Amino acid sequence: MTGPVPWTWFDSPRRALFWRVAQGLVTAMFLATLGGWGAALANDGAKLAQRVYDRPDGRDASSVVTMSLTEEDKPPRVRGMLLFRARGKGGDVSTLIRFTDPADIQGTGLLTLDGADGASNQWIYLPAMQRVRRVDSNRKGGRFVNSDYYFEDLRDRKPSMDKHRLMGRERVGNVECEVLESVPVEAGNSVYVRRVSWIDPTSLLPLRIDFFERNAEQPSKRLLVVKHAQIQGYWTVMDSTLGDLGSGHQTRLTVGKLRYDRNLPESLFTSRALADERMERELRP
Repeated sequence: MTGPVPWTWFDSPRRALFWRVAQGLVTAMFLATLGGWGAALANDGAKLAQRVYDRPDGRDASSVVTMSLTEEDKPPRVRGMLLFRARGKGGDVSTLIRFTDPADIQGTGLLTLDGADGASNQWIYLPAMQRVRRVDSNRKGGRFVNSDYYFEDLRDRKPSMDKHRLMGRERVGNVECEVLESVPVEAGNSVYVRRVSWIDPTSLLPLRIDFFERNAEQPSKRLLVVKHAQIQGYWTVMDSTLGDLGSGHQTRLTVGKLRYDRNLPESLFTSRALADERMERELRP
């Protein structure tokens, strides 16, 4: 696996979840009291972030997904894709995405290997080039096939990579959610300076996430869960939108078929399988 990806292929000419600490004022006693309260919120925020990350989601999963790209005054562009994910015993996570249609993107694949230590590696397969190429790890903000998802959004993010703080409660639809703020521990480990997530206390799924890039007060993207359900006992996002709040461009992901705990083989998450989709055909849901 060699060479950088030609990023102009991915970046649209127009332009995957989770938290920090608060502090207070005035007299020494009030500072101490408020500081203790802020530390408690940070501690509770870190606990919630860990619970969200540890939420049961199966040893592995395979799904058929429809990606719809929409923007103002233009017809939607619809893409079919397969998604395979497996979690290792040591905490590593492997993900393979394969596009099945339309013809101009069919066969394109992305392999992501996230280590238990937080290290992430990605490789892309482009059928026209018939080569597997490594994705530059510094290209966190590169758009994945002109969607609103950055390459960073497709990586597994450990809770320890952020500082987390509870901000209170707020409703998303008819669900009263815990509002969780997350800020990178190291500025260089994310394209985002801040995330705010609305966590459903029952499913532990984020029903809304606001992403902040350059401006910590003004979100640049927003993810909304349209539908979630229990599949084989696991809470699952079935329909979601991720929108660019500046351009109005939106990416919608709708899950069709889905199967958990199929004992997907390790060989599926290799560069060989990435370049040869025949290796996955019998494993498709």
